[in-house]
Amino acid sequence: MIGRLRGVVADIETEETLIDVMGVGYVVRCGARTLQRLPPLGEEAVLHIDSQTREDGTRLYGFLSKDDRSAFLALQAIQGVGPKAALAVLDVLPPAELTQAIAREDKAAVARASGVGPKLALRIVTELKGKSLGAGLSMPAHSGLGPVAAPTPEHPSASGEAVAALIGLGIAEPLGRRAVETAIGRLGVDATLPTLIKAALQELGR
Repeated sequence: MIGRLRGVVADIETEETLIDVMGVGYVVRCGARTLQRLPPLGEEAVLHIDSQTREDGTRLYGFLSKDDRSAFLALQAIQGVGPKAALAVLDVLPPAELTQAIAREDKAAVARASGVGPKLALRIVTELKGKSLGAGLSMPAHSGLGPVAAPTPEHPSASGEAVAALIGLGIAEPLGRRAVETAIGRLGVDATLPTLIKAALQELGR
């Protein structure tokens, strides 16, 4: 079973990428958020892999972080959530944001994912409550004594604030989120909020 690939990005398609590892090309299916954050063609990438073998062969699903892969596996443990739906959820809610949405019981946030209806969103929120999505992403179970507070990261990212700022400018959330993710990929996770917003606006203007 393949758990990790390190190689050159040879091609990027709508739903997959081709990673060349010492002359062997591996077709890896990825979510849109992962594909947008891949290095340019010809540069090296490291992908954390989930291998799934079925009657029609083996498929590889790739992620840039272990938390993304862990969340992908946790989502698929829920009845009715296959690889496509799991990737769709992670496209709109990265693991940390998914953790917070589940803690808030925010079904509407999960239902923004393509192909995920209200009933499936409710099942995801209900069944993942109290479970871990990865390192440092465990969620407290509801005690019944009041609403669950969303976990506060020790080093909050500016990405959520940047997306909110773009939405405030009238930009649709999916477009804003993609622009911010692209900007982070170019500037790094330590980019300041003003710099991130400016770079995201530049991406939208291209």
